[in-house]
Amino acid sequence: MSFLASSRGRLLRELSRRRASRLQRQGVHAAFVRRYSVHHFDAAEQAVEPPAPAPPVSLAKSLASLAEESAEAVQRQRKPLARMERKRLAELRIKKRVKAQYLNGKFYDLMGKVVATAETLADAYDIVRLNSNVDLASAKDDVCFVTLAEQLRSREFDVRANAFSVVAKRRGEGCLVLPRLNLKVVQEAIRVVLEVVYRPQFSKISHGCRSGRGYHSALRFISDEIGVPDWCFTVPLHKEVDSNVNSKLISLIQEKIEDTQLVAFMQKMFDAKVINLVFGGYPKGHGLPQEGVLAPILMNIYLDSFDHEVFRICLRHEGLGSEATDGSEDHGSNLRRWFRSQLKGRDENSEDQTDCQTKIKLYACRYMDEVFVAVSGSRDVAEDMKSEIVAYLRKSLYLEVDDRLRLMPVKRTLRGLQFCGVVVRVETKENAKLKAVHKLKDKIGLFASQKQEIWDAMNLRVGKKWLAYGLRRIKESEIKPLGLSTPLLDHIAKFRKEGMKTDHWFKTLLKVWMQDVNAKNELNEDVLLSKYIAEPALAQDLRDAFYNFQKQAEDYISSETAATEALLSNLKSEESISTCTDGGIIKIHAPLSYIQKCLHRYGIINLEGFPRHVSALVLQDDELIVSWFAGIVHRWIRWFSEVDNFNELQLMFVECVRKSCIRTLSAKYRMYEKLTEKRFELDDHGIPMVEDFEATIKPLESCYALASTDEALMYGISSSGLFVLTLSRVRVPSRQFNCFVMGCQSASPSMYALHVKEKQRFPGWRTGFSSSIHESLDGRRIGLCTQHVKDLYLGHISLQSVDFGSLVR
Repeated sequence: MSFLASSRGRLLRELSRRRASRLQRQGVHAAFVRRYSVHHFDAAEQAVEPPAPAPPVSLAKSLASLAEESAEAVQRQRKPLARMERKRLAELRIKKRVKAQYLNGKFYDLMGKVVATAETLADAYDIVRLNSNVDLASAKDDVCFVTLAEQLRSREFDVRANAFSVVAKRRGEGCLVLPRLNLKVVQEAIRVVLEVVYRPQFSKISHGCRSGRGYHSALRFISDEIGVPDWCFTVPLHKEVDSNVNSKLISLIQEKIEDTQLVAFMQKMFDAKVINLVFGGYPKGHGLPQEGVLAPILMNIYLDSFDHEVFRICLRHEGLGSEATDGSEDHGSNLRRWFRSQLKGRDENSEDQTDCQTKIKLYACRYMDEVFVAVSGSRDVAEDMKSEIVAYLRKSLYLEVDDRLRLMPVKRTLRGLQFCGVVVRVETKENAKLKAVHKLKDKIGLFASQKQEIWDAMNLRVGKKWLAYGLRRIKESEIKPLGLSTPLLDHIAKFRKEGMKTDHWFKTLLKVWMQDVNAKNELNEDVLLSKYIAEPALAQDLRDAFYNFQKQAEDYISSETAATEALLSNLKSEESISTCTDGGIIKIHAPLSYIQKCLHRYGIINLEGFPRHVSALVLQDDELIVSWFAGIVHRWIRWFSEVDNFNELQLMFVECVRKSCIRTLSAKYRMYEKLTEKRFELDDHGIPMVEDFEATIKPLESCYALASTDEALMYGISSSGLFVLTLSRVRVPSRQFNCFVMGCQSASPSMYALHVKEKQRFPGWRTGFSSSIHESLDGRRIGLCTQHVKDLYLGHISLQSVDFGSLVR
């Protein structure tokens, strides 16, 4: 027994020593380690008798400890929050403070109780840093939120002193007023507050910069839910904020918010021109610096009354219209059908089922300040709707509408309408009978063309062998010991000049033969060899059989074409008698011709359309060069992922962007393009080849699909005007600068000059894709760290995150 006790004591002392050393390595205080060691040493010496059994643990304590252990395990395994998740959490914290100020249908004292608090300003500052793609754990700016909140509450905050004016180099181009960091933080706080107040009441017509809605949802609505209307038009707005628009906007804000201090502060920002709210003029939703963070929510607030007016126009015409409705094809609600039947004084189930009559339907879709309207019905009804819409915009909202606005007949509009940077047009939906006819006709035409290609290739091969055989026989005839000369060759050799080489002599003979057959009238040498050399040597039966087959195939295709036209006319006449549903379908197309012009303007292709190197990028680092081209591909995938001609854009990705990237890197290192392609793995950066396009782009599409579901969070980031600028490195400054991106404290190793490719004065399109930058920023110098240059090229940040006034501090 004593032996067992001593052994157990030695074991306990060794375990106690190991535990003490482990605690000491983990940084536990030395006194605690000594007490821990002495306690266990004493317990080891006194452990002669076996220890008493531990008291039983209750089931509740066991379950509680199990829950705590599982929670700790989940906490250890939880992935760090993504960038947008952190931004959403910051907005949710502000949202709780805003909802606490709601009383009797209005929000009270939002400026003093929500915006002008240190907690809200700190959350808004985190949002600014997240928009700038800055780690929240990194060093922060020297901003005292308590002092800033006190200045806002006491109305001592100077808006003009916290703004920076960028003056254009040329006279008459105007200036651009941009916020500094403190004002930017306040604007972010106000933006979140306004979105919490007004976002729930926005109409489903609005798709601009809202949670769950955005650019792609607008295109899906047009292509999937409208069907094929009879008339369509877009409403081109043109208006800068004046006193009338300003007063109207303030009155709309005061309908939901009772806060004179907030209204006064917003009026100060309008007076300082730091809120650049412009209707029309340039596309919205790209995060351009001239747009500002408050522009989307203020524009949605101002045009929300227009959205509700469209609903009233819709009910007025659809409910009181004199035209009957096709009940079998009516996709409206049951309540609307009952309402219409009651107005017309008949039972709901006794509606006229005549297919020839046309039903009245109004569809509208708005993305920021771009409005798309489609009408099903007669031209008079569509004109009335258009007049009411234009009158409301002019008289009630004080906006200017282009006088050239015209109704476009959908079925006869070949060019389509421009909306959000795409072309909306109607294409004919083929009937099943027509599909079968076209399929068989295409198969026969393809088979005949394949046989023709094989026939031409074999004849060309025979003709080339004839040329080689003729040259060989002439060379063999010159060797007398072989005895291969013939009387014909001996006769021809009499005309050969003395000292003429064999190759020259053979070319002379070919030239004489070509003059004899009048070869200049033929298209190329392939036709010449096939027509005069190979085919005459073939058997006559073989030639007749081949040309007879080609003639029969051509006759069949021409006869089927005539039969198809007759069938199509019959189908149209049948459809006009039996049903009002046509065979059209709405298609969304990317403007390929305009994109090609942009590629030429940005230096990616030449006048002939061939890719070339971008000289403005040659002196930059390899990673930045690849990032600039990869950013173009990523932006196009985001912006045009919903278009129907996306396969044609894939060819542009490879033929233009990828090859231009390779040639830019080749021009930098003066090496062959094949070696450059092997050296730089462009597929890893999202610039794939044709065969690897789907495998490389699929992860990007899924990522952007998730990001675009909440455009309110991604505003200013997902479509950031990256395709319309380049940066060129200029001289290293004599004094050190930090990065000009708001919230970034990293050093800027170089200064960069901003080169604007698409200026606001001359945008190629007034809509969507051509995100034109204000001309006053052209040539502006900014300091950027290497990471943010890459982020700007890839579209991870926008120019809204750049503090252009940092240079004058």
